[in-house]
Amino acid sequence: MLSADIPIPTPAPPSVELDQIATRLRQAGCVFAEDEAGLLLAAEASPRELYSMVERRVAGEPLEHILGWTEFCGLKIIVEPGVFVPRRRTEFLVEQAATLARPGTVVIDLCCGSGAISAALLGRASEIELYAADLDPVAVRCAGRNIGARGRVCQGDLYEALPAGIAGRVDLVVCNAPYVPTEAIAFMPGEARLHEPMMALDGGPDGLDVQRRVIADAPGWLVAGGHLLIETSRKQASSTAATLEQSGLLATLTRCDDLDATVAIGRKPGPTPRP
Repeated sequence: MLSADIPIPTPAPPSVELDQIATRLRQAGCVFAEDEAGLLLAAEASPRELYSMVERRVAGEPLEHILGWTEFCGLKIIVEPGVFVPRRRTEFLVEQAATLARPGTVVIDLCCGSGAISAALLGRASEIELYAADLDPVAVRCAGRNIGARGRVCQGDLYEALPAGIAGRVDLVVCNAPYVPTEAIAFMPGEARLHEPMMALDGGPDGLDVQRRVIADAPGWLVAGGHLLIETSRKQASSTAATLEQSGLLATLTRCDDLDATVAIGRKPGPTPRP
């Protein structure tokens, strides 16, 4: 909160104010200072609120947490403070999953965070039966706001959060599990390392601990011919694919260089029961 005894600058003309805020952000190391200044001004906050927002950004808080939203797959996704901010590279995971979604497809979104993947999939295939799950109660609340009544959001540890009745009839599991190796977290930007939940970042010693758990239990939830899609990194991709194969899934890797995105896809052997 802003102390009442801190003087609030008198608003300047919009163009001047934009330049002033951009300069302040640039001095703090913000690479896209002009763009961020424009977004802060577009929030139409009071002078006191705007001053506070700028100071929060200068202090290193993620812009998305300050604004309360981020753009993802063309959607305005609510992002509450303390919730993992969806990355642009994850749009590639959505694109790959959307090619497999049909009316009636049963979809699980594990480690759903803000629910951005679920919301984007629902925007592309609205007649899917969607279940999203996360261990973090703040993320679950945020996902509920983004998904609404179009899907069911569950709190718990991976598949344990889901209704047991859907086991064996799931067509598609999508997952952006944490995959940053523990020792690498110290080298992440402060806005992620200090403001996002550690459970959404830390993937264990090699970054693949949560992925292994997701992959190991996937065959029991998927229908024959069903797919597991999991985001990974270029460096970890071969290990992720090997883990898929060890669990009895047919593995393929797909890559988007423009987004620096890698998705590992595991298919459960057998014919798909739905057309």
